[in-house]
Amino acid sequence: MKLTENIVTFVGCKSSYEDSDIVLFGAPFDSTTSYRPGTRFGPSAIRTESIGLETYSPYSDGDLTECKIFDSGDLVLPFGSAERALDEIYDRTKNIVNDGKIPFMLGGEHTVTFGAFRAIVEKYPDVHMIHFDAHTDLRDTYYGEYLSHATVIKRCYDLVGDKKIYHFGLRSGAKDEFVFAQEHNTIEKHSCKTLDKVLPLLKDKPVYITIDLDCMDPSFFPGTGTPESGGISFMDLLDSILKMSHLKVVGMDLNELSPMYDLSQASTALACKLTRESLIALTLNRQK
Repeated sequence: MKLTENIVTFVGCKSSYEDSDIVLFGAPFDSTTSYRPGTRFGPSAIRTESIGLETYSPYSDGDLTECKIFDSGDLVLPFGSAERALDEIYDRTKNIVNDGKIPFMLGGEHTVTFGAFRAIVEKYPDVHMIHFDAHTDLRDTYYGEYLSHATVIKRCYDLVGDKKIYHFGLRSGAKDEFVFAQEHNTIEKHSCKTLDKVLPLLKDKPVYITIDLDCMDPSFFPGTGTPESGGISFMDLLDSILKMSHLKVVGMDLNELSPMYDLSQASTALACKLTRESLIALTLNRQK
């Protein structure tokens, strides 16, 4: 696969592509953002600020230097075309999964998930999705647009159908979106307390994890384009990631960091730590 050379990599992710179990890449796209733009700068900010992290995790007793992770850098995506951007993300994800590796994508706005998920569904038709978010993202169109950060999970639903998507943390959306989620998917509003009940249902099934970082309360994570009060805590999200890593995870993304809305850079530091913990946890589970 054609990759950029001499990039700034996420701390500790120095394996070659051939030797890697996980391939990290960025999708710096935010052209459908409806409120505050800026998520296109999220992936590069996470890489740059990751130098402030230790490679060792005291949460899982793992170290990034002992993991086989290749950072392929950011895709070069067209700003004006969601279709073309999603095609580029699809192509990169398809290459990764066809080579037997786990794609780990850093957004960008949440729309980027659809590009990756299309490739995942082709490889794993029975895939289930775990979705952490403040927003439902289940509109069929948004201001006439079929592809949008407000429609992305509906587009993913269109690929897999009923009872394969599990929502956590939702607290904003149109009423009909919540009704749809209750009728066709599995939903826990405001929190992630029922995750433990869901995990046994997904044993041995391929799972894709998508985390919109605005699922957290703005007191933990103000650096996002559409903050919503009443979210989950950092430790609750971290605990959920560690639990979900024991599933058969075939792909994952973290998205919606807008670094300029938190001048303290605390939100970026938080996103860095969640990236580190996710990469280590997925590696340790894969090695079992």
